[in-house]
Amino acid sequence: MLFSELKKKEVINLKNCEKLGRVNDFEFDECTGQIFKLIIPGDNKWCGLFGSDPDYVICYKDIKQIGPDIIIVDICL
Repeated sequence: MLFSELKKKEVINLKNCEKLGRVNDFEFDECTGQIFKLIIPGDNKWCGLFGSDPDYVICYKDIKQIGPDIIIVDICL
């Protein structure tokens, strides 16, 4: 899968069915190429004028399924 395809998918939290957003970045091991974490940007407050929520950093072990349109994760917020 290409990163351009991955970042189009909506990330959904299995615990509360909340939409977290879309993948913005990821962290991976340079030697193995294995993805360790997905990074989803936090919500912007009123066009970014009043700051934003922290980014969601999701460990690979918390990813339950990657489907054609969504990524299901299981995290506690």
